[in-house]
Amino acid sequence: MTKTIVKAPFKADHVGSLLRPSSIHEAREKFTKGDITAEELRAIETEEIKRIVDKQIEVGLQAVTDGEFRRRFWHTDFMEHLNGVEGYVPEQGYQFVGVETEAYNVRVTDKVSFNPEHPHLKDFIEFKEIVGDRAVAKMTIPSPNQFFNAGIRNEEIYPDIEEFAKDIVQAYRDALQAFYEAGCRYIQLDDVYIAGLCAPELPFAKSDLEREELIDLALRVANGVLEGKPEDLVVTTHLCRGNYQSAYAFEGPYDRIAPNFLAKEKVNGFFLEYDDERSGDFKPLKHIPTGGPQVVLGVFTSKSGELEDKEAIKSRVQEASQYVPLEQLCISPQCGFASTHHGNKLTEEQQWEKLKFIVDVSKEIWE
Repeated sequence: MTKTIVKAPFKADHVGSLLRPSSIHEAREKFTKGDITAEELRAIETEEIKRIVDKQIEVGLQAVTDGEFRRRFWHTDFMEHLNGVEGYVPEQGYQFVGVETEAYNVRVTDKVSFNPEHPHLKDFIEFKEIVGDRAVAKMTIPSPNQFFNAGIRNEEIYPDIEEFAKDIVQAYRDALQAFYEAGCRYIQLDDVYIAGLCAPELPFAKSDLEREELIDLALRVANGVLEGKPEDLVVTTHLCRGNYQSAYAFEGPYDRIAPNFLAKEKVNGFFLEYDDERSGDFKPLKHIPTGGPQVVLGVFTSKSGELEDKEAIKSRVQEASQYVPLEQLCISPQCGFASTHHGNKLTEEQQWEKLKFIVDVSKEIWE
């Protein structure tokens, strides 16, 4: 049996999350009040996932997601269903620029391992059936390095951070294998932690280790997870500086992590935020090996519905091609449209217009 090789990421790609429609918001509220069952909620989510899969294909995307419609948050929903991890409501949320996030986080309660009954496996199997052979079904999960944010590791259970890292790596290796066996061939690891190591002051992190040691540990964790992965499984890393109701958490160029992380992470592609001055210039891309990972330039913003200037986008892609060959570049929004259930400040119509615009611009650049 010949393996189908997925050539992802694509010239026009997207990060994953999509604005939740009012039907899902209303159903969640009814479920919370006990007015509908979990099965009824799931049926409503499924119908909306079918609709947005069709819509993604209609606008010309080759990789589609379920919009993260069954999740409340992009990361905690996955993390809290690993063995040894629980979700909880802390006293306060994260401080973003101009807004504090809804308070919810995860913490380690026991030794961490992958849960073979993880609900996202079932979610993916049903999602892939909806997609069929019409497009590539892309799965998004938080990076293993999200577990190194402050307050998650239990130092009584894991006094040694290296022992903690070892178990996180194994849990994620098992996760990748489980999704692969479920038919997944395109997985994106979403990583705010690594992007945070670029910031002037470390956000969400508290450690006795120096920044360079943290960067080294993060690289070893990422590559440890990727070691031995199936050859025909595409894995990408998305670096994000925070995305909550159109607000961001921090800024800082990629310079600090480029010589290590961008040069050496053994992924098939990087999704990099480049929608405004927060991300710095393209010079750090010189560290990405020629012929190595695809570089998806997030030069479109998901934080507003206004369409970018097409010629300005083309010019920016040409500028980036000074450091990475044009054929190694792709384009996308800098992040998802709804990293949490709240969503960014734009309409669903604007979201689809922007995704179609990205597809159209990509054709002008590469075709």
